[in-house]
Amino acid sequence: MTTKNVNKRVALLIVISFLLASCAVNSRRSEMEKQIASSGMTSENLQINTLVLRALSKILAPVNILRVYIEGDGFAWINRTTPSADPTPRNPVALKLAMADPAANVLYLARPCQFAASPLPAGCNLHWWTDRRFSSQAVDVMNDALTQFVQRHPGVQLELVGYSGGGNIAALLAARRGDVRSLRTVAGNLDVAYVNALHRVSPMPQALSAIDVAPQLAALPQVHFTGAQDTTVPASVAKRYQQAADSRCVQVIEVPGMDHGSDWAARWPALLTSPPDCH
Repeated sequence: MTTKNVNKRVALLIVISFLLASCAVNSRRSEMEKQIASSGMTSENLQINTLVLRALSKILAPVNILRVYIEGDGFAWINRTTPSADPTPRNPVALKLAMADPAANVLYLARPCQFAASPLPAGCNLHWWTDRRFSSQAVDVMNDALTQFVQRHPGVQLELVGYSGGGNIAALLAARRGDVRSLRTVAGNLDVAYVNALHRVSPMPQALSAIDVAPQLAALPQVHFTGAQDTTVPASVAKRYQQAADSRCVQVIEVPGMDHGSDWAARWPALLTSPPDCH
């Protein structure tokens, strides 16, 4: 077989892999849309510049306190070297946490381009979910989306919850805003450079990291839940953040039997009984 033919076969296999991945994502998306429809949450799109962010909410007036859930990085990579064409999460843990939350007022924010219409909007390029997913611009987009929603409820106080990479975004938002009263993370990537080094993946020069704002958030009540079996974002990550904050307001709770993608939603109502507190 000639080199030219080999190259054609490789190119064809790459195209087929993208098509199969797209079909799988569309199937999961359809199933998740059914769950969303049956959850009773209101779905909407928040327009931020050229991007559209998916938001779901459950609101019962009056809205004095709003618990805000921020999704993880989603299906960012097919493998270590191939980025996904659609970052919609295979296992949207933060969405499942939001749907399991008994609070009266709940908001869920997807990350840029997740749950977007297919084909993705023109503003969606893979940098939003790969090397620049924690950039200042990415945090700005999430902050603008949150502001757009909370402007409907003047004086509301926010309780931020972030899963995985969404935990990093949640902490960075808390450092930027004046309306946040607490922070929770689940398997939160609170030290981006450390986690990248653990997995021997390329550094992210534009990434902002929660650990760098930990001292700034020292007075904010926080609980960081970490899975005892989590090898993706191990407990050492939350403990490094806690050490950087050096504050009695920052708790780390290691949950037995849980890994990164476990069914955190099944445990969530019980975990919510351990509130952030400066004790």
